[in-house]
Amino acid sequence: MNQWLKTGLILFLTWFAFSSIVFADAATGDELVTLGEDLNPQQRENLLSEMEVSENEVMIIEVTNEEEHQYLGDYIDASVIGTRALSSSKITLLEEGAGIDVETNRITWVSEGMYANALITAGVEDAEIYVTAPFEVSGTGALTGLIKAYEESMEEDIPEEQKQAANEELVKTAELGEEYGVEEATELMARIKEALAEEDVETEEDLRALIQRIAEELGMNLSESELDGLVSLFERIRGLNIDWDQVRTQIDSIRGNIGDFVQSEEGQGILQSIIDFFHSLLDMIQGWFSTESSSN
Repeated sequence: MNQWLKTGLILFLTWFAFSSIVFADAATGDELVTLGEDLNPQQRENLLSEMEVSENEVMIIEVTNEEEHQYLGDYIDASVIGTRALSSSKITLLEEGAGIDVETNRITWVSEGMYANALITAGVEDAEIYVTAPFEVSGTGALTGLIKAYEESMEEDIPEEQKQAANEELVKTAELGEEYGVEEATELMARIKEALAEEDVETEEDLRALIQRIAEELGMNLSESELDGLVSLFERIRGLNIDWDQVRTQIDSIRGNIGDFVQSEEGQGILQSIIDFFHSLLDMIQGWFSTESSSN
């Protein structure tokens, strides 16, 4: 029950970690919206309403389908990316150390944790992110919008290799999620990053052993090609200008939020509701057996 509750709360709080949306002259609570360029006027209006923002009062960044293909085309089939940019998002700045909180709506292929894990590679931290679309979509293009928003708001370019690594990570996590489960794949990526922040990994062989060890701890029997792909990805990530101490801080803050939630009145209420549900379910089942026994 404890492990199940922990997993559920991780998903509920969006679990994960990392990377830096810090806008120039921005303050806690400031918002930024990214919109797919191919939304029609009604869809655009509906999504802005869903995000509870006014078009005239928030900075809006538009994302094109060409940009989505530019950053995802090397890692995923074009049919998954699609021909229209529809994924949209709202970013709200949080106080320092708050971590990343991601919520998705009508996103079918990319989980909250996948976004958060990829965002650290692009340098985003301490932000509440809401990703949505007018109808069910894969959600792959939203990361492109989030990274573009960072670049435009900071008026500086993220290195191409950093953007490519973030998008490749998103795709690899989603593919592993199809094979081993979304939770396991997302946790694998988070633990690898946590280990890189804490352990001395000097060679490719060290990295391979680290990834294999963490995968086995999670019950994931990676194929040779899957392992090779992860080693190649994290070799490149290790070469990026990433503040690994900040990575650890983001992980710790999110896990701390989970712990605080469990201890809070709201968290205890949810836990009690779960317990009450199973008690009532058990009583109902026992009632069925009692009725059947009496009739016999």
